[in-house]
Amino acid sequence: MNLNTWKTKIKIDLNFETKTVLLSGNSMGIYFEFYSVNNIIVHFKPLNELFKNSVYTSNSGVLLNFERDLIDEDDVEYALDVMSLFNKYPQLNIRSEKEVAQVKKLIEMLKDEYFGENVSYIMLKTLLKVLLLHLIRFQNNELLPQDIHQKRVFQFLELMEINFLNETNAEYYANQLGISTKRLNQVLQEKLNLTAKQVIQQRQITEAKRKLIRSEITTKELAFDLGFESISSFSRFFKKNVGVSPTAFKAQQKS
Repeated sequence: MNLNTWKTKIKIDLNFETKTVLLSGNSMGIYFEFYSVNNIIVHFKPLNELFKNSVYTSNSGVLLNFERDLIDEDDVEYALDVMSLFNKYPQLNIRSEKEVAQVKKLIEMLKDEYFGENVSYIMLKTLLKVLLLHLIRFQNNELLPQDIHQKRVFQFLELMEINFLNETNAEYYANQLGISTKRLNQVLQEKLNLTAKQVIQQRQITEAKRKLIRSEITTKELAFDLGFESISSFSRFFKKNVGVSPTAFKAQQKS
């Protein structure tokens, strides 16, 4: 992977401000706010959301921003665990001196790799995965009350991750959650500023890009895999969302 490509997938900022530009709307962000040897507040920015205003009160930490497809390149269980990490609670307070030291060490390793002369995409991705797995473990030890709407968002995202190749109708997910389609869209609009259909379409685009980059799949096969009735309808959908046709996108990645 060339330098320009990996730079579009992961970004580390040491001076985080309101004007700091994130990678994209489809990226996930973590801001580590350091207080003491036994206190780090970890702020999470899920997909399609913004950091809470309280995050902007301090820039004495590290911002880690990465594209969703970095986690989609691994197994589904890991992707779901990461989605859960970002959607359960807006922040995590790490108070154990041992856990704080572990997180700081991993962040330093990420920074050394990211800003080093011989940066490796595989190394960055591996270090990111180890860091996320640590945060997942720490969060699972936290017994905090969960907002019912945020819980439904996570349940929807979890269901969608497993079923989006076969189920693209919002009604299916609403039925699975035991609420109306209207209510599901209201919750998603409140938390993500998107409807169920828009979230599903985002996931289809991410999967289409992943397969175009990582395999020799044809446009016809990809359209079928994603549940489209024809190549032309899929091509129009892809170009509307990405700006170029599937064939042109694949050619760009190889150039």
